[in-house]
Formats: sequence, C-alpha cells, structure tokens
Amino acid sequence: MSSPSHDKHDELAGTEQPFVAHLMELRDRLIRAAVSVLLVFGALCIYPTPSGLYDLLAAPLVSHLPAGQTLIATSVISPFVVPLKVTLLAAFLLALPVVLYQAWAFIAPGLYAHEKRLVMPLVLSSTLLFFAGVAFCYFFVFGQVFKFIQSWAPKSIAATPDVEAYLGFVMNMFIAFGAAFEVPVVVMVLVRMGLVTLQKLREFRAYFIVVAFVIAAVITPPDVVSQLALAIPMCLLYEVGIWAAGLFSRYSKAPDEEPEQGAAQ
Repeated sequence: MSSPSHDKHDELAGTEQPFVAHLMELRDRLIRAAVSVLLVFGALCIYPTPSGLYDLLAAPLVSHLPAGQTLIATSVISPFVVPLKVTLLAAFLLALPVVLYQAWAFIAPGLYAHEKRLVMPLVLSSTLLFFAGVAFCYFFVFGQVFKFIQSWAPKSIAATPDVEAYLGFVMNMFIAFGAAFEVPVVVMVLVRMGLVTLQKLREFRAYFIVVAFVIAAVITPPDVVSQLALAIPMCLLYEVGIWAAGLFSRYSKAPDEEPEQGAAQ
C-alpha cells in the first residue's frame, strides 16, 4: 500500500509536464502570430510604404477638401509616428487569418466534434463580416459623410484637419461599422446557446430597429448620412442573423441533443 505522500507526489508529477507543454505550445503560437504580423509590416514598409498607406487612408477626406488644402500635423513627430501606426494596423488586419489560425490550432484539440463545427464557422464569418464593415465604411460612408460635412461648412472656415485627429476618427468609425456588421454572429450565438429563441427574435424586430438607430446616433458623427449608413445595415443584418441562426443551430448540435429533441417532439 502506497503512502499518501507518495500518491500526492505522483499526482503532481503527472500534471506538471502537460501544463509546461501547454505553455510552450502557447508561446510558440504567439511567436508565430507575432512573426506573421511583423513580416507583413516589413512588406508594407517596402511597398506601398507607410506614407503611401496613410495617403490611401486619407484619400476619401482629401478628395472633398477645397483645392490646395491638405491635412496638417500639429505635433513634431506626427508625420513619422502616425503612418507607422497605420502600417501596423494594416499589417495586423492582413495577418489576421494567420493569427486566428494559431488561436484555433491551440484550442481545437480540447474541443468536441460538434464544438469544432460551431467555432470555426463563427471565426471565419465574424472575420469576414468585420472586414465587410470596414470596407463599407471606407468605400461608401466616408465619401458621403465628408461630402455632407463640406457642403455645410461656412466659406470663412479653412478645413485643415490634423493627421492624428483624422486617424482617431477613422479608427472609431472602422470599429463601429466592423462591430455593427457582427450582428448576425451575435444572433446566431445567442440562439445556439439557448439564451433566446427565434420566435423571440422575430417579436423583438421592431424594438431592434429603435435600438439600431439609437446606437447609430451615439457612436457616429452627428450627421444623418452616417447614422442611416450604420442603422440600416444593422437592421438588415439582424434579419440575416435570424435566418442563419436557424440553419446554424441545427448544424452545430451535439450528437446527444438530436435524439432528445426527437423524443420531445
């Protein structure tokens, strides 16, 4: 018969190595993700260069400024730091598939088969929807908003926005529209977790329209164009989420859930 101290020693010895192995794997995954971002960052520094990326980011605003006017830098280091921030952000977004794959490869071995069917489509769809929101904001919303603002600006005001202020504005808008385009994913997760039913979501439709316009009024600039550009897609994506939740919840069921539901019916 082994002593209690011997059993305790064996128990600790059995759990020490897997824990260290998980930490080492996590370190390797983080290093690979960081290296992928740095490689893309280096490539973007070569072409189109940080200044070229910022010019591309500022193009929707510059195209609506009066002739001969450009953005200004009120800080000494802004012309150097701000383009680097833009380049690093672009590198992270371009390397996001690799980063997400490293995260997925780390957690996947501990998931059941039905959980893997749930997580991977959510990761892919949320990433694509966020990119779609950013693209919609850049290619459509910015042009309409800046055109609207310039049409209301008095002729006695010289529009010379600061580069850092513009970057902050762009980041806030990108995050707002990227998050707003995640509405279908949020709806699917709520239905799959059993927190709400499809019938309740359909009944909540009218209230969500009000919520969408309130959110758009709070997080967008005080102009009608940007508020409508955010609220209307949210309402449409809510309907898409209801439709997709019905398909997705059935696709990601655990094997033991289907017989139980069949017996209940």
